[in-house]
Amino acid sequence: MIRLCAALLTLLTLSTPSQAEPLNLSRLETVIADGKLGKVTSVIVEQGGEIKYEKYFGKGGPEVRNDIRSAAKSITALAIGQAIGDGTIGSVDDRPWALLMPQANGPKGEITLRDLLTMSSALDCNDWTPKSPGNEEKMYPKRVWRDFALQIRVANNYVRDAKGFGRFSYCTAGAFLLGQYLQERSGIRFDHFVEQRLFAPLGIGAVKWKRSPSGEVQSGGQLEIRARDLVPLGRLVLNGGIYEGTRLVPAAWIDEMLTPHVRATGIDDYGYLWWLRAFRSGERSVTGWYMSGNGGNKVVILPELNAVIVVTTTNYNKPDMHQITTDIVERAVLPALLAKPAAE
Repeated sequence: MIRLCAALLTLLTLSTPSQAEPLNLSRLETVIADGKLGKVTSVIVEQGGEIKYEKYFGKGGPEVRNDIRSAAKSITALAIGQAIGDGTIGSVDDRPWALLMPQANGPKGEITLRDLLTMSSALDCNDWTPKSPGNEEKMYPKRVWRDFALQIRVANNYVRDAKGFGRFSYCTAGAFLLGQYLQERSGIRFDHFVEQRLFAPLGIGAVKWKRSPSGEVQSGGQLEIRARDLVPLGRLVLNGGIYEGTRLVPAAWIDEMLTPHVRATGIDDYGYLWWLRAFRSGERSVTGWYMSGNGGNKVVILPELNAVIVVTTTNYNKPDMHQITTDIVERAVLPALLAKPAAE
């Protein structure tokens, strides 16, 4: 992974403010304005339920809907949790092929919702490998995405570990099938379910969903949403499924969703469509769960600091896109937060 140059990292590193000073990211603003971080469109920091910093750059703005790409997968995980909580879906042990393609048998018929939620299913599907049979780019030209996803072949030599999980293999088609399964079980179109059960209670306004040529709603990413509407999503998860005193997602689901089930990379663990890593600032390390999408779009929740960090960008497909956002968090936002006491 390509890192920013040493000079830029030095510039991003903030001097430690006193606890009496407000959150100050002026040096970060200078670097972004100079174009050294590509096309960052917003940075928002919320702590203890209060916005401590909100700034837009370039073509960003308070009412701009940002395509957060795969960061929207984490929203799908919340919707699945709601459906399990109300009995619409039995459990993560449900086998979606039994409903969506009853004729499937063998390893494919044994794939569970848990497998899809943890990116560890038997499907020969890896978006990080262009030649993978299940690569998402091969799905988008198809008229009916469900048919493509259901017909992805099973990988050779697939095995589960002692905990029942297969190897991590990033698969957007699997996340798309989660939405299809929820839609079939609930009888409600996926986007309507999310908007009614999750977005409306959180006060999230109009969004734009990606659709297949046949009209299927993409539950695996490419959602266009305002940056400030990502804050209540992070706060909901940070508060264990409660938002402004109302429980929207079962606490047990939040705990299970934010449990590291598989190792995704050398530095990241994976829960149910949520990532986990240690964010570092100097000698300090703060563990955070996060939503992540192409371009470096991220929503980071830091329980230790009671904080939610939102970064939206359009650095799509750039080799250093994720590292740029990580450096914003680690070199600018985190030092400022660590210099202040965590909000109650």
